[in-house]
Amino acid sequence: MPVGASGWNPLSQVPAIEVEDLRRCFGALEALAGVDLEVAPGEIHALLGPNGAGKSTLMRVLCGLVAPSSGTAYVLDRRAGRSPELRGLIGLVPTGDRSFYLRLSGLENLTFFARLHGLRRRDARQRALGMLEAVSLGDVGRRPVNAYSHGMQKRLSFARALLGQPSVLLVDEATHDLDPLAAQQIRDLTVERARQGTAVVWATQRVEELVGFADRATVLDRGTVRFAGTVAALAARGGGNRHVVRLGPATAAPVDRLDAALGTSGRLLPLSDASEALLALAPGVSLGTALAALMAAGAEITGSRDEHPPIERAFRVVTERAA
Repeated sequence: MPVGASGWNPLSQVPAIEVEDLRRCFGALEALAGVDLEVAPGEIHALLGPNGAGKSTLMRVLCGLVAPSSGTAYVLDRRAGRSPELRGLIGLVPTGDRSFYLRLSGLENLTFFARLHGLRRRDARQRALGMLEAVSLGDVGRRPVNAYSHGMQKRLSFARALLGQPSVLLVDEATHDLDPLAAQQIRDLTVERARQGTAVVWATQRVEELVGFADRATVLDRGTVRFAGTVAALAARGGGNRHVVRLGPATAAPVDRLDAALGTSGRLLPLSDASEALLALAPGVSLGTALAALMAAGAEITGSRDEHPPIERAFRVVTERAA
């Protein structure tokens, strides 16, 4: 069953991207240390990891900007490299925003890049206009790009990646500096492409955006794969739920006594704010059951909230275990 928004079928087609034992060294630094990755057509595959994990290096290998030191990387059944034919089938949204002609307008930039895809001048201009509208830049399309905000340049970069209607879309931190509405717009465009069969690799540190969006995820840390599987399986790595509980002034027992009252249901740990405590539930224990035990032991509970969203907590667990 599909687990993301794209409707990807996990039993479908030959992979669009196949990476096996991929290594890339920059001098003594091993940026990628034996990475395996497989992405199917129509799949949105999240690539997670902290700064320096190797996400951008892997993206550059896949689009032919960087050659691997060893191992193999195939894109659309072709070895990744500097093939003009292959590059025409890949859309790349780079992490930086220095890849436009800043004195030209957004429309002029997109028209130029559309011409590189082989479109005639009139068709290139129409395609550029359509993509500007798709990313809500139609009203500023004739302004020079050096007048665009960083977020606007990010949206322009995404529009450029879709000009050639790519079979593979590589997205590196596309929503990092976008407001929630603009970020959702970019994700919606990505889902639309995936539903048309495009294989998507979505590199991000915003783990909260993956639920209901990405189908599978690979977590990199210092060039090594720490997790590979569905987003649901990643979230399950977070263990028991953790909540911050607010204790009211009528609480009649110290935190250590309240903790003892939980028994095997979980742990209650003090926080720097004396009016709050961290409630870590044992697997299978509901929040309501634990709160009832605390109140029976003399706690006045005035509120509670998740310490971290489940997917964020799982990401922390997976990467911290490797520290």
